[in-house]
Amino acid sequence: MYNPTVARLTYRALLGRRRALILFLLPAFLLLIAAAVRMFNGADDQVAADVLGGFALATMVPLIGVIAGTGAIGPEIDDGSIVYLLSKPVKRPSIIFTKLIVAIAVTMVFSAVPTFLAGMILNGNGQQVAVAYTVAALVASIAYSALFLLLGTVSRHAVVIGLVYALVWEALFGSLISGAKTLSVQQWALAVAQKVSGEGLVSSEVGLPAAVALLVGVTVLATWYAGQKLRTLKLAGEE
Repeated sequence: MYNPTVARLTYRALLGRRRALILFLLPAFLLLIAAAVRMFNGADDQVAADVLGGFALATMVPLIGVIAGTGAIGPEIDDGSIVYLLSKPVKRPSIIFTKLIVAIAVTMVFSAVPTFLAGMILNGNGQQVAVAYTVAALVASIAYSALFLLLGTVSRHAVVIGLVYALVWEALFGSLISGAKTLSVQQWALAVAQKVSGEGLVSSEVGLPAAVALLVGVTVLATWYAGQKLRTLKLAGEE
């Protein structure tokens, strides 16, 4: 299912100059915030959890997911270069799976790694806060990548829709409105973090079994549906 050629082309597209700049800016901003908080506030477990939950998991991870997930396929569909891949003897579900793996890898590197570093800066991993939010960032990266890759496959406005989801639904509604919290990748990831962290530092509106089931279910269904949608893209002369 994994195609090295497709992966190489996808990495090249995602890590181009413009996208790479944005990908580096968000983690750099997180590390800057962590250093400033530690300098002025000292090591505090609750403050560390608040910073990692409020910025890293609620804002940085979904935004990087938008960039990596939609960027893995959306631009190729928009400019028509996807025709090059579809004309090759490569199964279309294989194209989606490979692009998903690349999007997950990029999202994890640019979100989970800086989350761990920020946690170490903030409180030296006291109460397992850094590890807990790193694990949350890892599992969220998988679900976000699948969701935003699907968006890139079905809509030409995937980036806009993804930004609305990340900034409005996840960061605002998903944090404040009770019913919306159940349908939030952020809350599912927090359920995993809650299991890892010290008592009372991390909380989630979703139980761990339900969170794991939802994370797996959304990832599998989004990947499958993206593969099905790519099958419906017809090349000239295929009719």
